[in-house]
Amino acid sequence: MMNELSLRGGKLIGRKHAPYIVAELNSSHSGKIETAKEMIDAAKECGCDCVKFQSWSPETLYSDEYYKDNPIAKRFVQKFSLNSEQLMELCLYCKKVGIDFSSTPYSNEEVDFLVEKTDAPFIKIASMEINNIPFLKYIAGKGIPIVLSTGMSTIDEIREAVKAIESTGNKNLCILHCVSVYPASPQIINLNNLITLQEEFPNYVIGYSDHTIGYEVASASIAMGAVLVEKHFTLDNGKMGMDNNMATEPKEMKNLVDACHNVFNAMGSKERILLDGEEEQRLKMRRSLVTTRDVRAGEKLLYSDIEFKRPGDGITPEHLDEVVGMTVNTDIPKGYLIRKKHIN
Repeated sequence: MMNELSLRGGKLIGRKHAPYIVAELNSSHSGKIETAKEMIDAAKECGCDCVKFQSWSPETLYSDEYYKDNPIAKRFVQKFSLNSEQLMELCLYCKKVGIDFSSTPYSNEEVDFLVEKTDAPFIKIASMEINNIPFLKYIAGKGIPIVLSTGMSTIDEIREAVKAIESTGNKNLCILHCVSVYPASPQIINLNNLITLQEEFPNYVIGYSDHTIGYEVASASIAMGAVLVEKHFTLDNGKMGMDNNMATEPKEMKNLVDACHNVFNAMGSKERILLDGEEEQRLKMRRSLVTTRDVRAGEKLLYSDIEFKRPGDGITPEHLDEVVGMTVNTDIPKGYLIRKKHIN
C-alpha cells in the first residue's frame, strides 16, 4: 500500500500506525552475548518494537591497508563484532522475548545471512552505503523491506540511491533523515528535512535516526511525520565504546517511547472536532447577556443595560444587537442572565 512499509511478518509502518521504535545496539554490548541479551530485555521493557545490531566484521569493514596503518583498529573491531552464530542466537532470543530483530550488513554474505537465516523483518542500510550503488541493488534485489539512512548525503545522492533500489522492482522502502554526528546538537538536526524527504519521495514513508542527547528531538520528529525512530541504546553510557557515550540508557529510552506515542496520539485529525467535553465547557465558561441594573417589565432594553458574564447557558453575546430594543415582559434583577423567556 502507498505510504506504508510492509515488514516481513505482516506488520505495517506508516502515518496511520503507532510509531515504530528501533533500539540501535551498535557495539554497546561490547561483543558479549549475555550483555546483548540484557539489552534486548531492557529494550523490550522500554516498549521498543525492534532491536538492531551491526553485522560487520574486520573483513567487511576496513581494507587491509587501513589495518596495516591502524593495527589497533582491527583488534577493536574484532572485539566488538558479533559473528553469524552469535547473531543467530540473539535473533532466536528476540523471538522468545517478543521483539523484532534486525541488523545492518556490510557485505553480500551478511545480507544473505540476515535474509535467509534470521528472517529479519527489514534490512537497515547504513548512511555510509548511500553511494554504494552495487550493494544497494544487491540488497534490494532480495525483495526484503529496506530502511535507508541518509546521513552524510546530498539530496542528489539520496535520489540516486532510491533510484537504484527502485530499479530492482523493490519499492518497500523507508527513508530515514539522519545527521551523522555523534552526538548531534539540536541546532544542526534540521527536522524540516523530514518534510523535504516527504515532498521529494511522496510514495515512501519517512523516518528519523536520532543522534541527539535526550528524547525531545526524537518525539518532535513524530509531529513532523516520522513513522520510525531509531535511537542508540545502552545499559550504561558511562562505559567506553563506539558511540556508547551518546547512547540512551533504559530510563530515558522509556521516556522516548512514551513521548513518541503521546505525540502520535496527540496528532489526531485535520478535521475540526468539537468534543462533548468542550460542549459542556462552553456552558460553564462562555458568557451570556446579563443586566447591569434592575429592569422592570415593559421597559425596552438598551445597550447600557447589558454586559457579558458567565455562565454561557443564557443568550450569547453574538445576539446582542437582536436583544437591544426588545421589551422585557417580567422584572429582571441586576446581575441576572437575560433569557428568551424574559423578552418579547
